[in-house]
Amino acid sequence: MKKLIYAFAILFALSNISCSVLNTISNISRLQFKLGTVNQVQVNGISIQGKTSLSDFSPFELLQLTSAVGKGSLPVSFIINVEAKNPNDGTGGYPSTNIGLASFPWKLYVDGKETISGNINNPVDVPGVGEVTNIPLRVNIDLMKFFGGQDYKSLINLVFAIAGDKGYSSSLALYAQPTISTMLGNITYPSELKIVSTQFTN
Repeated sequence: MKKLIYAFAILFALSNISCSVLNTISNISRLQFKLGTVNQVQVNGISIQGKTSLSDFSPFELLQLTSAVGKGSLPVSFIINVEAKNPNDGTGGYPSTNIGLASFPWKLYVDGKETISGNINNPVDVPGVGEVTNIPLRVNIDLMKFFGGQDYKSLINLVFAIAGDKGYSSSLALYAQPTISTMLGNITYPSELKIVSTQFTN
């Protein structure tokens, strides 16, 4: 992310810090994020594992769902796995650098609509080994609160879209503004990152 590198470079150049610290900051800016799998999807407490359409719900489950919607609520819970990749593994001219995420405030977009927000409960270490570190985020959302204007079938189809094809959802996006822990203290990204399932973002 060029803006991040420029911001760090200006900030620390003014402080007359050493080239080694600037290299560390440059390495931190190479941290990448992507949405991984979505799992443990439940709608109104009913697991949708193995289900792909309304016909896969039992009559009793359908009764539960229609009753919930009739009362103006359709709670959905799932885990969305954010993949963090630290390419600073000591190859390609970059020194090996472990990166610590002190904070990861995020906003969840479903079908392009902003919904809920959250943060990680504890700091996350992303080792400089060139491999992916998984950051699971537990999500609880009432779809009726944000999509109440849709009909019952559309709401259930949205649940399936959240679960995605083979666990990867194109209907979800995160906007996050990470804070990285460094030897100079915590540094927050100057702007939000859009994190989706199709490609890594840094």
